[in-house]
Amino acid sequence: MEALSAKPLQLNPIKLSQPMGAMLCFLGIKNCMPLMHGAQGCASFSKVFFTRHFNDPISVQTTAVNDITAVIDGGDYTISESIKNITKKVKPDLVGLFTTGLTETKGDDIRGACLLMKDIQEMAYVNTPDFEGSLESGFARSIEAIIEQIIEPATSIDSNKAVIIPNVNLKPIEVEKIKDTISLFGYEVLALPDLSDSLDGHLGLKQGALSSGGITVDEIKNLSNASLVMTIGSSVKKAGEKLKEKNENINLIHYDSLGGLEQSDKFFKDLCKIKDVSSPHPSIVRWRKRLQDALLDTHFAIGSASIVLALEPDQCISIANTIIEAGANIKAIVTTHKNDLLEEIECEHLLVGDFEDVEKYLKDSDILISSFHGERYTMKYKKGLMLRGFPDFEGVGNQLKNDVLYEGSAYALFELANLINHTSHMNHYQEGNNHEH
Repeated sequence: MEALSAKPLQLNPIKLSQPMGAMLCFLGIKNCMPLMHGAQGCASFSKVFFTRHFNDPISVQTTAVNDITAVIDGGDYTISESIKNITKKVKPDLVGLFTTGLTETKGDDIRGACLLMKDIQEMAYVNTPDFEGSLESGFARSIEAIIEQIIEPATSIDSNKAVIIPNVNLKPIEVEKIKDTISLFGYEVLALPDLSDSLDGHLGLKQGALSSGGITVDEIKNLSNASLVMTIGSSVKKAGEKLKEKNENINLIHYDSLGGLEQSDKFFKDLCKIKDVSSPHPSIVRWRKRLQDALLDTHFAIGSASIVLALEPDQCISIANTIIEAGANIKAIVTTHKNDLLEEIECEHLLVGDFEDVEKYLKDSDILISSFHGERYTMKYKKGLMLRGFPDFEGVGNQLKNDVLYEGSAYALFELANLINHTSHMNHYQEGNNHEH
């Protein structure tokens, strides 16, 4: 298993909280209002965090629990008042209620609160204490809650309907690319949740008070008649199993990642087998050849570099699969929580830790693949930083970075190889200047 950092606390943690994952999940549902049950600062932090990351307005409301209501209220009052205030101004198709550490410690009955409001507003609730789990588990738990509470059971099957359940690390463009690719096999494809419509950076007519795109509540209710369900990432595997419980005739397929040649091959082989075709669409075959060429072109740079990954487990697995195929030497994977699949990846060090642990391994490495919070360490040691994960506060177009299937894997390899070469040239140039002086 992964080593656990020996420190009694985390310094500069990589991990983000469960409520933030829940909030992202509800933002992938059309006309949904995420409602964070906790103190006002929790919602403010998350709103600012995602607004800066996506460079887009983010819809969220809070029950604004304070020290008085925390003591005297059982949770019902602040939730019902928030719903009344929200519905005065807008009419959401769904309110996604999720908890924080404060209200979980207090033990608020959010299920009861939702039942009291069911005649006024359709709601889904999920327990997401921020003293356990991470962004990944908060997102996955919310999908499971939506499946349990909203999707209606079925026995019939629509042979042309497919559903993908993405993990939180899949960016809006990646969800869109996976949907478009499956549709080439003759499917109508839905995603739960679908950030490709809501947080993809499109220019809307005006800033709305609710989520601007995504899967509709009516579409969610009828997901159980899909003939094919694909879960992508180990964190959402359980969500797929819960959806299959709604209809035992669903064909459920799970992928730990869709990064790299081998995983993409498996994905397309499955689709060809289901649809009984000998070869996928010509554009897919063409992209496979491009990825093969990318592996050849980039392996000189990538094979000569030592790399540290500091990301959520599902994203570590996906990126590691891609770069190892090009000969990468992974010095260390520092992640946020235990995932047995990480043990199968070739790397020198594997641990659940923080950025202080990252710094220790980065000294003897060339490249860090991590979020914006890794920048200070790469600047300190003159290493290269490939930005992935949450947050990226200085970059633009984060929602359109594609790392999956043949096309995305090729782009990711080119980006990494160019970064390695650029970092190497800069360091040689600086060393030359230092010798001259």
